[in-house]
Amino acid sequence: MTILDEVLGRWQTAIAGHRPEEVAALFTSDAVFQGLHPYSVGRAGVAEYYDSQPLGMTVAYRILSERALGEATVGWIEAEFSFADRDPLPVMLTVVLTGRQIAHYHVSRA
Repeated sequence: MTILDEVLGRWQTAIAGHRPEEVAALFTSDAVFQGLHPYSVGRAGVAEYYDSQPLGMTVAYRILSERALGEATVGWIEAEFSFADRDPLPVMLTVVLTGRQIAHYHVSRA
């Protein structure tokens, strides 16, 4: 298991449990977060974003590519968010890890 898969596995579990503070703890204190809403910087914005998501939301992901760039890891991911009351949402995700934390997160519709 790679560091990226380890971090994304914890992200996936925290999302499924609707634990926004746990999701936010996976990010650096100055992380740039670009979800499908306006971006934020820092853990508070990440926690707020995931707290606003509906109960029962889950995510499945597949790492398409992973590359070390110096001390950082860049990942390109295909993900699908599933909901209890609407169709799934397929997205493309780019993350940059520093150590075992997400420093940059960008998602766009697939």
